[in-house]
Amino acid sequence: MSEQDTSKQALIDLLICAASDAWKNDGEVLATGITVIPRLAASLAMLTTNKDLLMTDSEAWIVSEPVPVGPRGNYQVKRETWMGFARIFDNVWGGKRHAMIGPTQIDRFGQANLSCVGGTYQKPKSQMLGVRGLPGNSINHANSFFVPNHNKKVLVEGECDMVSSIGYNPARLPKGYTLNDIDIRWIVTNLCVLDFNGPKKQANIHSLHPGVTAAQVQENTGFAVHVSANIPTTASPTAAQLALINTLDPHNTRTTALG
Repeated sequence: MSEQDTSKQALIDLLICAASDAWKNDGEVLATGITVIPRLAASLAMLTTNKDLLMTDSEAWIVSEPVPVGPRGNYQVKRETWMGFARIFDNVWGGKRHAMIGPTQIDRFGQANLSCVGGTYQKPKSQMLGVRGLPGNSINHANSFFVPNHNKKVLVEGECDMVSSIGYNPARLPKGYTLNDIDIRWIVTNLCVLDFNGPKKQANIHSLHPGVTAAQVQENTGFAVHVSANIPTTASPTAAQLALINTLDPHNTRTTALG
């Protein structure tokens, strides 16, 4: 493996471990990690920091241990109970879920865009998959975001081109909602971890990955981020965590996660 590939692998493993802490204090909720890094992060959390975490087999069953990604070979899925479509909705509406997704855009309010970019809503420059379940998810349960390439095209100036999910924007709150009813936990990127614990729910640098500065984060972000006096460095993976990640991803499919 080249030095560049080794460095990339190390960053990917660091991101998985950093993202896993998003579920650390959740207790018994359903974890949903969309794409490889969030899924492995949720799986790692279930095996280490939050053993009450629930996960599905990505089909219709709650499992007693995370299912490895990629070809399963002789692996036998350890199913506990049925988790059909109707039960998923009951779970979502009851607030007992924490999803980590990868939006196309995120703005200063934590509002996310999955739908379209540029142009007008009727005739966008680029069309994605639509808002899907994000509006209902975002008003009912906790959400975090994963951004593999931290830049101003994703973390945008102004509002998202299409607001697909609720955020800390007083002008868009549904009737009866307050900012305290919104639960956007973390944005995990290739540069840092952000939260919304800054003044007046401002995006805040929770931790910086090794070798990254707050100035680099701000330079690559379209909105102002809060910079506290003492920002910790994102913890490097332990040997035990790396061993678990290799078990969860035996085919090393995560190497493609950052492009």
